[in-house]
Amino acid sequence: MKIVLLADLHGNMVATEAMERELDRISPDEVWFLGDAVGKGPESDKTCDWARTHCHHWIAGNWDRSMSMYPEYNAFFIKQIGEERLAWLDSLPLEDELEISGIRFRLVHGRFLDPLYLSYDPDEKLREGFHFHDGRPDANGIICADSHRPFIRPLEGGYALNTGSVGNNLSLTRAHALLLEGEKGPAPLRITILSVPYDNRKAAERAELYPDLPKKEAYQKEVLTGVYSR
Repeated sequence: MKIVLLADLHGNMVATEAMERELDRISPDEVWFLGDAVGKGPESDKTCDWARTHCHHWIAGNWDRSMSMYPEYNAFFIKQIGEERLAWLDSLPLEDELEISGIRFRLVHGRFLDPLYLSYDPDEKLREGFHFHDGRPDANGIICADSHRPFIRPLEGGYALNTGSVGNNLSLTRAHALLLEGEKGPAPLRITILSVPYDNRKAAERAELYPDLPKKEAYQKEVLTGVYSR
Protein backbone atom coordinates (compact mmCIF):
# COMPACT_ATOMS: atom_id res chain seq x y z
CA MET A 1 0.00 0.00 0.00
CA LYS A 2 1.45 3.34 -1.10
CA ILE A 3 0.07 6.53 0.42
CA VAL A 4 1.27 10.03 -0.46
CA LEU A 5 0.57 12.93 1.90
CA LEU A 6 1.03 16.45 0.62
CA ALA A 7 0.04 20.00 1.52
CA ASP A 8 0.58 23.71 1.02
CA LEU A 9 -0.04 24.03 -2.72
CA HIS A 10 -0.54 27.77 -2.26
CA GLY A 11 -1.60 28.70 -5.77
CA ASN A 12 1.62 27.41 -7.38
CA MET A 13 0.45 25.30 -10.31
CA VAL A 14 3.96 24.97 -11.78
CA ALA A 15 5.11 23.11 -8.66
CA THR A 16 1.81 21.23 -8.36
CA GLU A 17 2.10 19.92 -11.92
CA ALA A 18 5.65 18.75 -11.22
CA MET A 19 4.38 16.82 -8.20
CA GLU A 20 1.57 15.39 -10.32
CA ARG A 21 4.14 13.96 -12.73
CA GLU A 22 5.92 12.29 -9.80
CA LEU A 23 2.64 10.85 -8.56
CA ASP A 24 1.99 9.44 -12.02
CA ARG A 25 5.40 7.78 -11.88
CA ILE A 26 5.01 6.12 -8.47
CA SER A 27 1.25 5.40 -8.75
CA PRO A 28 0.16 5.68 -5.11
CA ASP A 29 -2.99 3.94 -3.93
CA GLU A 30 -4.18 7.08 -2.14
CA VAL A 31 -3.23 10.75 -1.88
CA TRP A 32 -4.07 12.60 1.34
CA PHE A 33 -4.22 16.39 1.34
CA LEU A 34 -3.18 18.09 4.58
CA GLY A 35 -4.32 21.64 3.94
CA ASP A 36 -3.59 25.02 2.38
CA ALA A 37 -4.75 24.58 -1.17
CA VAL A 38 -5.01 28.35 -1.55
CA GLY A 39 -3.35 31.67 -0.74
CA LYS A 40 0.05 33.24 -1.42
CA GLY A 41 0.43 32.21 -5.10
CA PRO A 42 -1.37 33.42 -8.21
CA GLU A 43 -3.59 30.44 -9.12
CA SER A 44 -5.47 29.40 -6.00
CA ASP A 45 -8.55 28.39 -7.98
CA LYS A 46 -6.50 25.90 -9.98
CA THR A 47 -4.62 24.42 -7.03
CA CYS A 48 -7.88 24.08 -5.11
CA ASP A 49 -9.43 22.20 -8.04
CA TRP A 50 -6.31 20.03 -8.27
CA ALA A 51 -6.57 19.01 -4.63
CA ARG A 52 -10.23 18.14 -5.04
CA THR A 53 -9.59 16.09 -8.18
CA HIS A 54 -6.34 14.30 -7.36
CA CYS A 55 -6.65 13.61 -3.63
CA HIS A 56 -8.82 11.07 -1.80
CA HIS A 57 -8.94 12.58 1.70
CA TRP A 58 -8.68 16.21 2.81
CA ILE A 59 -8.20 18.35 5.90
CA ALA A 60 -8.22 22.13 6.10
CA GLY A 61 -5.23 24.38 6.65
CA ASN A 62 -5.00 27.82 8.19
CA TRP A 63 -5.13 29.61 4.82
CA ASP A 64 -8.12 27.53 3.72
CA ARG A 65 -10.09 28.51 6.81
CA SER A 66 -8.89 32.12 6.95
CA MET A 67 -10.43 33.00 3.57
CA SER A 68 -13.94 33.41 4.91
CA MET A 69 -12.73 34.66 8.29
CA TYR A 70 -10.86 37.66 6.86
CA PRO A 71 -12.70 38.61 3.65
CA GLU A 72 -11.20 42.09 3.27
CA TYR A 73 -7.61 40.88 3.67
CA ASN A 74 -8.21 37.96 1.28
CA ALA A 75 -10.31 39.82 -1.30
CA PHE A 76 -8.10 38.86 -4.27
CA PHE A 77 -8.15 35.16 -3.39
CA ILE A 78 -11.84 35.09 -2.52
CA LYS A 79 -12.77 36.61 -5.88
CA GLN A 80 -10.56 34.11 -7.67
CA ILE A 81 -11.71 31.06 -5.71
CA GLY A 82 -15.44 31.75 -5.79
CA GLU A 83 -18.24 30.86 -3.39
CA GLU A 84 -18.53 27.16 -4.22
CA ARG A 85 -14.83 26.45 -3.59
CA LEU A 86 -14.90 28.54 -0.41
CA ALA A 87 -17.83 26.50 0.89
CA TRP A 88 -15.89 23.30 0.17
CA LEU A 89 -12.80 24.59 1.99
CA ASP A 90 -14.93 25.58 4.99
CA SER A 91 -16.45 22.08 5.09
CA LEU A 92 -13.13 20.27 5.53
CA PRO A 93 -12.26 18.79 8.93
CA LEU A 94 -9.26 20.06 10.90
CA GLU A 95 -7.94 16.61 11.87
CA ASP A 96 -8.15 13.01 10.71
CA GLU A 97 -6.36 9.71 11.25
CA LEU A 98 -4.50 7.17 9.16
CA GLU A 99 -3.37 3.69 10.22
CA ILE A 100 -0.70 1.88 8.25
CA SER A 101 1.59 -1.02 9.23
CA GLY A 102 0.15 -1.01 12.73
CA ILE A 103 0.98 2.66 13.38
CA ARG A 104 -1.92 5.04 13.91
CA PHE A 105 -1.14 8.59 12.84
CA ARG A 106 -3.06 11.71 13.72
CA LEU A 107 -3.25 14.03 10.70
CA VAL A 108 -3.44 17.80 11.15
CA HIS A 109 -2.28 20.74 9.11
CA GLY A 110 -1.00 22.55 12.19
CA ARG A 111 -2.64 25.92 12.75
CA PHE A 112 -5.52 26.72 13.54
CA LEU A 113 -6.09 23.60 15.60
CA ASP A 114 -2.49 23.01 16.72
CA PRO A 115 0.66 25.13 17.00
CA LEU A 116 3.23 25.34 14.25
CA TYR A 117 5.39 22.21 14.52
CA LEU A 118 9.06 22.56 13.55
CA SER A 119 11.75 19.93 13.06
CA TYR A 120 13.77 21.18 16.03
CA ASP A 121 10.88 21.39 18.50
CA PRO A 122 11.29 19.47 21.79
CA ASP A 123 9.96 15.93 21.81
CA GLU A 124 7.37 16.93 24.39
CA LYS A 125 5.81 19.51 22.09
CA LEU A 126 5.69 17.14 19.13
CA ARG A 127 4.14 14.36 21.22
CA GLU A 128 1.33 16.74 22.12
CA GLY A 129 0.31 16.35 18.48
CA PHE A 130 -0.65 12.72 19.19
CA HIS A 131 -3.70 14.04 21.08
CA PHE A 132 -6.96 14.37 19.14
CA HIS A 133 -9.05 17.42 19.88
CA ASP A 134 -12.31 15.58 19.18
CA GLY A 135 -11.88 13.04 21.98
CA ARG A 136 -10.54 10.05 20.04
CA PRO A 137 -7.83 7.98 21.79
CA ASP A 138 -4.32 9.32 21.33
CA ALA A 139 -2.38 8.24 18.25
CA ASN A 140 1.23 7.01 18.25
CA GLY A 141 2.33 9.39 15.54
CA ILE A 142 1.53 12.74 13.96
CA ILE A 143 1.72 13.85 10.34
CA CYS A 144 1.45 17.60 9.86
CA ALA A 145 2.30 20.38 7.40
CA ASP A 146 2.23 24.18 7.86
CA SER A 147 5.98 24.80 8.45
CA HIS A 148 6.79 24.40 4.71
CA ARG A 149 9.78 22.22 5.63
CA PRO A 150 9.63 18.40 5.56
CA PHE A 151 10.97 16.32 8.42
CA ILE A 152 10.94 12.83 9.92
CA ARG A 153 11.44 12.66 13.69
CA PRO A 154 11.44 9.40 15.67
CA LEU A 155 10.14 10.11 19.18
CA GLU A 156 9.76 8.06 22.32
CA GLY A 157 6.56 6.18 21.62
CA GLY A 158 6.01 7.26 18.03
CA TYR A 159 6.89 9.46 15.09
CA ALA A 160 6.47 13.09 14.05
CA LEU A 161 6.39 13.65 10.29
CA ASN A 162 5.94 16.78 8.19
CA THR A 163 5.00 16.78 4.53
CA GLY A 164 6.81 19.99 3.64
CA SER A 165 5.19 22.18 0.99
CA VAL A 166 4.46 21.49 -2.65
CA GLY A 167 4.10 25.11 -3.76
CA ASN A 168 5.96 27.22 -1.21
CA ASN A 169 8.68 25.13 0.39
CA LEU A 170 11.25 27.04 2.40
CA SER A 171 15.02 26.44 2.57
CA LEU A 172 14.91 23.96 -0.34
CA THR A 173 13.09 25.32 -3.39
CA ARG A 174 11.56 22.02 -4.49
CA ALA A 175 8.10 20.52 -4.22
CA HIS A 176 7.89 18.17 -1.24
CA ALA A 177 5.59 15.41 -0.01
CA LEU A 178 5.72 12.21 2.05
CA LEU A 179 5.39 8.66 0.76
CA LEU A 180 4.36 5.92 3.21
CA GLU A 181 4.67 2.30 2.08
CA GLY A 182 3.23 -0.39 4.31
CA GLU A 183 0.40 -2.84 4.87
CA LYS A 184 -2.73 -3.35 6.92
CA GLY A 185 -1.85 -4.62 10.37
CA PRO A 186 1.62 -4.79 11.95
CA ALA A 187 4.26 -4.73 9.23
CA PRO A 188 7.37 -2.85 8.18
CA LEU A 189 6.78 0.79 7.24
CA ARG A 190 8.87 2.77 4.80
CA ILE A 191 8.78 6.57 5.12
CA THR A 192 10.23 8.62 2.25
CA ILE A 193 10.46 12.35 1.64
CA LEU A 194 9.65 13.14 -1.98
CA SER A 195 11.78 16.08 -3.17
CA VAL A 196 10.71 17.10 -6.67
CA PRO A 197 12.47 19.82 -8.70
CA TYR A 198 10.38 22.26 -10.70
CA ASP A 199 10.89 25.38 -12.78
CA ASN A 200 11.03 28.00 -10.01
CA ARG A 201 11.62 30.88 -12.39
CA LYS A 202 8.58 29.90 -14.42
CA ALA A 203 6.53 29.88 -11.20
CA ALA A 204 7.77 33.36 -10.30
CA GLU A 205 7.06 34.63 -13.81
CA ARG A 206 3.53 33.15 -13.69
CA ALA A 207 2.78 35.57 -10.86
CA GLU A 208 3.47 38.52 -13.20
CA LEU A 209 0.29 37.58 -15.08
CA TYR A 210 -1.68 38.60 -11.97
CA PRO A 211 -0.87 42.26 -11.23
CA ASP A 212 -3.26 42.43 -8.26
CA LEU A 213 -1.73 39.46 -6.42
CA PRO A 214 -1.09 40.59 -2.82
CA LYS A 215 2.53 40.54 -1.67
CA LYS A 216 3.57 39.30 -5.08
CA GLU A 217 7.25 40.16 -4.67
CA ALA A 218 7.42 38.30 -1.36
CA TYR A 219 5.88 35.20 -2.93
CA GLN A 220 8.30 35.37 -5.86
CA LYS A 221 11.27 35.67 -3.50
CA GLU A 222 10.14 32.64 -1.53
CA VAL A 223 9.68 30.55 -4.68
CA LEU A 224 13.09 31.54 -6.05
CA THR A 225 15.20 31.50 -2.87
CA GLY A 226 13.32 29.55 -0.21
CA VAL A 227 13.76 32.50 2.17
CA TYR A 228 10.61 33.46 4.06
CA SER A 229 9.37 37.01 3.42
CA ARG A 230 6.95 38.73 5.77
